[in-house]
Amino acid sequence: MKAPDLSNPSHENELNENLEAKEKVTDSHEIKKAEAKSVNLESSEANSDEEAFEEKTVIGSENESELQKEPDYTLMEKGELKNRLTLLLENESLSAIKDKVEAIKLNFYKKHNEEIEAAKKRFINDGGAEEDFQLGSDELEVQVREMLQKFKEKKSELNRNIEQEKEDNLKKKYQIIEDIKDLVNRKESFDKTFHEFRELQKQWHEIGMVPQQALKNLWDNYHHHVENFYDYIKINKELRDLDLKKNMALKVKLCEEAEKLLNEPSVVKAFNTLQKYHEQWREIGPVPRTEKEKLWIRFKEATTIINRKHQEYYEGLKSEQKNNLAKKTVLCEKAEEIANREIASHKEWNSSSKEIIDLQKEWRTIGFAPKKDNNRIYQRFRAACDLYFDKKRDFYMVLKEKLNVNLEKKKELCEIAESLQDSQDWKETTDKLIAIQKEWKTIGPVPRKVSEDLWVRFRAACDKFFHNKSNHFDNADAGQIENLKLKESLIEKVQNFVLAEDNEKNLSALRKFQKEWTQIGHVPFKKKDKIQELFRKAINSLYDRMNMDSENKEVQKFKTKIDTFLSMSNYEDKIIIERNKIVNKMRQLESDIALWENNVGFFSSSKNSSVVSEIEEKIERGKQNLAILSEKLKIIDGLVS
Repeated sequence: MKAPDLSNPSHENELNENLEAKEKVTDSHEIKKAEAKSVNLESSEANSDEEAFEEKTVIGSENESELQKEPDYTLMEKGELKNRLTLLLENESLSAIKDKVEAIKLNFYKKHNEEIEAAKKRFINDGGAEEDFQLGSDELEVQVREMLQKFKEKKSELNRNIEQEKEDNLKKKYQIIEDIKDLVNRKESFDKTFHEFRELQKQWHEIGMVPQQALKNLWDNYHHHVENFYDYIKINKELRDLDLKKNMALKVKLCEEAEKLLNEPSVVKAFNTLQKYHEQWREIGPVPRTEKEKLWIRFKEATTIINRKHQEYYEGLKSEQKNNLAKKTVLCEKAEEIANREIASHKEWNSSSKEIIDLQKEWRTIGFAPKKDNNRIYQRFRAACDLYFDKKRDFYMVLKEKLNVNLEKKKELCEIAESLQDSQDWKETTDKLIAIQKEWKTIGPVPRKVSEDLWVRFRAACDKFFHNKSNHFDNADAGQIENLKLKESLIEKVQNFVLAEDNEKNLSALRKFQKEWTQIGHVPFKKKDKIQELFRKAINSLYDRMNMDSENKEVQKFKTKIDTFLSMSNYEDKIIIERNKIVNKMRQLESDIALWENNVGFFSSSKNSSVVSEIEEKIERGKQNLAILSEKLKIIDGLVS
């Protein structure tokens, strides 16, 4: 993925790109931990040594074939998960859907909780207090909760029924044993007794499962009384021998099938098949006593080898799973380190996203961890990935908001530049355009799709003004030089002016000089301030030589200053600034006069008359200055009225 350049942040589509990668590990693929269990190898004719023989093996098996592929629940919405749950509950048995229901529940409430957190965040962002947040009723969640409760109740009821059925089956089988015991004491015809015996055996095999803890004792009793039946009933030897030979043929066949399993490539498949053979061995009746021990040893030898292979297989698997756990723990630590980094740039997010995705790819190449750790280590890795992608999503949401804010700011600058592009107030407009160009540089990036057009628009407005300005001054240079000569001539005229005795005539002449000055156009920019200062000094020199009080002179000079402002293009700003200065001085003087007058009252009772006189002089001068400032303020305010 190409990393967008934040210095030219127009990669809006890339900024919104969702790089979030998700992984799902399902329970159906977990390798079940091997647990040592006893395989009871007792047979109908097993002697005391055979009855004591127990082979430690792993009962738990692993399905070699893949279950029918389920949909990816992490990609389904809440409504789809609810519909899927309804479909499973209505069409499949409870025992077949346990894991599926659990997966649906996990993903449904993950999405439900995310919605609650998002709603709470919006509530808090809108100004609400966290403790006041309340989520309304979610109809989907209510329906799912009710279905899960019904499923739980049905499952509990099913388990109770199964356990009760096992207890009932146990009672039935013990009753059959009692019936077999009773056959030995019958004095009926052989045919009828033997027929009843066969019928009891048939019933025995038709009865279902019994509690595991009662299984060994049950079979021991059953075989004991079956042998008693053969020993004590008055059955003819031919029929007995025929039955024993038939049983021997069946057990020889089981021995051969068990020995074939030694070449089975799948250790798990061989072990599971062997368990079925042991069940069949128990159900087959006795064999001739001369073959009994030999057959049992043959069958036991094959069993021992298969059990040893199975145990070794799971020991190796156990070691491999421990190594897988160690590898996955390292990946979790790396993912957590990346997720907790302080990442502040688009380039860093691109780089770290590649790291996370590489970790996820490596995770998929590692096999399962031990069952007790597998889900925990996966949830840890998933939590780190989720934290990283949540932080990334938040970063780009904030970044997108910033881009839009920057866009609005730059649009405003474009509008300002366009409003100034035809201005002929060259100095002030130049300053304003330079200022907004500097401001443009301080504003961050905008979405790329509008970045170039926005810059062209802004640049065009600025270029138009500066092009017009350049043309203007190229043509105005000659006129400005002529204006400079006229102003220099006027300054010389003012300097050579002879004051009359009548101040009114003098003031009238000075106002004419001022008016003539303002009517002369612009001078070269570099000469402007200097020529203005020379004219002001010449005018002020005349005021100083006129026969009038200082206050009046000060006011007249101020009028001249204001007239000078009025000749400037930005006179309004200058006059406002001047007025603010006067108002501030007046406030300060009023405060000082009040303080001095208070001090006079304090010192009036003392003998130090010189201090009192000094303060009174300050008060008088302050009032005179306040009066002059008041007259200046009236002049400015008179312009507005």
